[in-house]
Amino acid sequence: MRILVVNPNSTASMTVRIGAAARSVAAPGTEILAVNPPSGPASIEGYYDEALAVPGLLAEIERHEGMIAGTVIACFDDVGLDAARSLATAPVIGICEAAMQTASLLGGRFSVVTTLARSVPALERLAQRYGMAGRCTIRAAGVPVLALEDPASGAVDRVRAEIRRAMEQDGAESIVLGCAGMADLARSLGEEMGLPVVDGVTAAVKLAEGLAALGLRTSKAGGYAPPLPKAR
Repeated sequence: MRILVVNPNSTASMTVRIGAAARSVAAPGTEILAVNPPSGPASIEGYYDEALAVPGLLAEIERHEGMIAGTVIACFDDVGLDAARSLATAPVIGICEAAMQTASLLGGRFSVVTTLARSVPALERLAQRYGMAGRCTIRAAGVPVLALEDPASGAVDRVRAEIRRAMEQDGAESIVLGCAGMADLARSLGEEMGLPVVDGVTAAVKLAEGLAALGLRTSKAGGYAPPLPKAR
């Protein structure tokens, strides 16, 4: 099967890292197609960037329609998720929803460690939407998204320190990494911290594979009915 992984920002180097993380867990016979729009925000940090990223995301999904078994939206804000599910015929998985659902299976409370404080309100809304508000804390490490691309930025150290604070102050039993740009850190941080560290990209890939293997698709009977034809 072929899984489309869309990084909704326009930073190709981040897409390469996201694709590598996705391929590291893909089952034999699963092809990962990692793409990003050619234009749009270089990173997604807050509501304004989210809005600018949606048209490019939907264009990539429409471009690959009929050629894939599922789509992963590789932005932790689950950018454009409802619109994408309306557009696509195959299942669409947001990495925030995938990560939170996975963490909920591994322990009681979990903490999400994201990038900047401006992202916290959006993630708190998503936690409420996914029924996880009573089980999780959202924390910001004070790390710009693109700093994760620079080994000299100290971004990983700040993420590591915030995870330790989550363990000490929140009683976190597992950690969710709240940015697709952290996808390559989950395994090493999990080993270092001694508790499960969940990356949404890899969790979403496995969920997409599972839905495809079960022959399940997004319902088109209600809110995710296909868009009506009209001038656009």
